[in-house]
Amino acid sequence: MKRVLLAATVAMLVGGLHAEERVDLSMTGRIRTEAFQRSQVMPLLTHLTEDIGPRLTNSPAMAKANAWTRSKFNEWGLANVHDEAMSEPFGRGWEFRSASMEMLGPRAFPLHALPKAWTPGTNGPVEGEAIAAKLEKKEDLEKFKGKLKGKIVFLSEARAYKPGEKPDWNRETDDTLHAMKDFTVPADQKPEAKNEARERRLQRLEFAPLLNKFLVDEGAVGSVSQSSWDNGVIVVSGGGSRKAGESVGVPSMAMAAEHYNAVMRALDRKETVRLRMNVDANFTSDTDQPAYNTIAEIPGTGPHRNEVVMIGAHMDSWHGGTGAADNGAGVAVMMEAMRILKAVGAKPDRTIRVALWTGEEQGLLGSADYVSRHFGHFPEPTDPKEKALPAFLRTSRGQLQPTGEYNKLAAYFNVDNGGGKIRGVYAQENMEAAPIFEQWLTPFNDVGATVVTQRNTGSTDHISFDAIGLPGFQFVQDGLDYFTNVHHTDLDVLDHIVPEDLKQASAIVASFAYDAAMRPEKLPRKPVAAE
Repeated sequence: MKRVLLAATVAMLVGGLHAEERVDLSMTGRIRTEAFQRSQVMPLLTHLTEDIGPRLTNSPAMAKANAWTRSKFNEWGLANVHDEAMSEPFGRGWEFRSASMEMLGPRAFPLHALPKAWTPGTNGPVEGEAIAAKLEKKEDLEKFKGKLKGKIVFLSEARAYKPGEKPDWNRETDDTLHAMKDFTVPADQKPEAKNEARERRLQRLEFAPLLNKFLVDEGAVGSVSQSSWDNGVIVVSGGGSRKAGESVGVPSMAMAAEHYNAVMRALDRKETVRLRMNVDANFTSDTDQPAYNTIAEIPGTGPHRNEVVMIGAHMDSWHGGTGAADNGAGVAVMMEAMRILKAVGAKPDRTIRVALWTGEEQGLLGSADYVSRHFGHFPEPTDPKEKALPAFLRTSRGQLQPTGEYNKLAAYFNVDNGGGKIRGVYAQENMEAAPIFEQWLTPFNDVGATVVTQRNTGSTDHISFDAIGLPGFQFVQDGLDYFTNVHHTDLDVLDHIVPEDLKQASAIVASFAYDAAMRPEKLPRKPVAAE
């Protein structure tokens, strides 16, 4: 009797007072073999990025990506394959084919610049003199009234070059992974600080359409912003407006920081800087159109078949590169995980559903809409001013309104931190989930996946689930050069992807999806409170 109790006590101590997870190591081994020896992840990513290309939300390329991913899911025998439209129209599509900026005087020199999404093309080459006009708030506009006709407007002051202080390429070490287990207790946020941040964001949102209209009314030829990164890397996102009926402004480009600075120095010397700008870009519809998430499933076969494990990644990207790391890598991993599960003959208890999201780059729009309709949402405010704001800027959100499917979601897993291998999981302060994940990671400790951290990570689609109390998680990944060269830049291309890393990630995602689908219980949930 004493011997039995001792064994039970040791088991409890080793398991951290949690029951041992039943991990099907036979299935895990088959998943690893399929992922490591017969991988299709790189052919998938290559087609998505180099044949289809960048996938701006609602662009023709995004529509091609929706159609191609559906065709692959059908080819693999997945069920319920479909595109699901967001509840409200997203806006118009936009694409560009080429763009150039040249300095004609005081000397001839090519300038590295790319157009901002949802801004007009030039309809052939146009020329104009550069003018420095720092336009950041409504009061700035009056200062330049009558001074911008025929000009190409440089919208901000020059920014001093800052040499890099860290390596461009980064992999986590044992020390950095161990440090991730430390949790910083958050300081109280003063109400006035939160209100100030909210007001700054509101002012930016309100100023953007005023600036668009002002530049058009004043007869400006175009506008230029400075890339926020150095070393010739162009960070480019959106400008103008995607909404039909709103001013799209003038042709607008983001320019490499060093070239921007060269123009500004010439203006400081009172030199006349003449530029030629040529942007071949256009809107692809006259009216606002819906945007689509692509969905597919492996149906559950057990007593919990009506419950769902979801995996996902956003398929939309910015247009400067080909969206390889952000987030073609995540899409390819999720597709490959589903292919692997079909290839090994998995018969999950719960249904496993994959979602390839739209509109993440514009604010998690695709996943937020899906979660709101399928699982739950907070009520829309009655104050018209509050209702016009994005949800994260609203002062209160009320009580959660769950749908009938709210209690059917077992878990959601997301990949969207570039192309680096998985090193662990962010538990999002879900204390009960952490020991479960530690055991699920054990078969992958030998390929570098070891850490479970209570830290929160944001800015991607698991937040749509986490925000309403659903167990949504993002994996910890090696950074590689994601935040030094690639993120939202013209260098987000296939060359920055490591194939072996995506093979490893695909195996782990497939295994996590299967483990969650076979658990006797859904993953534990955190409480959600009204604000």
